[in-house]
Amino acid sequence: MTSYAALYVEQVADKQFQQNIIERNIDDLPKGEVLIRVEYSSLNFKDALSAHGNKAVTRSYPHQPGIDAAGKVVESQVEDFREGDQVIVTGYDLGMNTAGGLGQFIRVPASWVVKAPPTITAKQAMQFGTAGLTAQLCISKLEHMGVRKEQGPVLVTGATGGVGSIAVALLANDGYEVVASSGKPEQADYLKSIGASKVIDRKELQEENPRPLLREEYAGAIDVVGGNTLGNVLKRIRHSGSVACCGLVESTNYAGNVLPHILRNVNLLGVDSVEIPLAAKRAAWEILATAASIPAMQTINEEIALADVMQALAGILNGRAKRHIVVNLG
Repeated sequence: MTSYAALYVEQVADKQFQQNIIERNIDDLPKGEVLIRVEYSSLNFKDALSAHGNKAVTRSYPHQPGIDAAGKVVESQVEDFREGDQVIVTGYDLGMNTAGGLGQFIRVPASWVVKAPPTITAKQAMQFGTAGLTAQLCISKLEHMGVRKEQGPVLVTGATGGVGSIAVALLANDGYEVVASSGKPEQADYLKSIGASKVIDRKELQEENPRPLLREEYAGAIDVVGGNTLGNVLKRIRHSGSVACCGLVESTNYAGNVLPHILRNVNLLGVDSVEIPLAAKRAAWEILATAASIPAMQTINEEIALADVMQALAGILNGRAKRHIVVNLG
């Protein structure tokens, strides 16, 4: 096979971009030690930005987006990977300025590739994707800093998004009491079905509050929102609790003060899932593999074909997506 199907984005005029499913030649892929046949990918907000010409994500076009990929090695120039190995690639430059997982083949550096745990399939890996990897990294950081399920509820903001919904499911599966914050009241039953014990309106956390401390409620939190929400969450964390921060849906800035940190010993933990060392990704995937079959993951995910990706990405960009989307590249 020398050609393959891919989503291809071209700039046709100033600030005008066109997305099509085309046949590409494998020889047109960039240099790299590992050639991978992509079986599944998943969709993220960054993919939607790249597919619609956001130069802050993708500098030059034409381009094959897709920051997630799972599949099998076809060719390898390194001993660590052999033909037929099941592998996962997320983050680094994949799908940003390097041809990504919304095509049936990628060629990448070996330093980007994780060998998939034997108990997880390519489809299950992409039911997590970058969103699930980020959620697990947040949970691992909270637990590393001492957060335990017996200490009280854990709050998840932006809970209907990809990271938020998977975080809810993973925490609940681990036995935590989970409080989900969402601006979509019609999704309350959905959030409870994947493990939330309580759903609160995001307005409770969004409004700026001048008080430096609020009532202690949560043993820990995962925040994908930023802005006033993050500031208010920090004020509600119990003594010696932690907040894992991984997003900026509301804002890159937040109004905070030092009192939660110096009076309640509260930790603010930054979480990056893109440039972290491969060993950290590998450890997170080992944990995710143990949760791959939990029923909530079937509820959270929707599977589509490559032909349906353009419509799905437009929905993500416009805030209409209701589930985490897995793309079957078969």
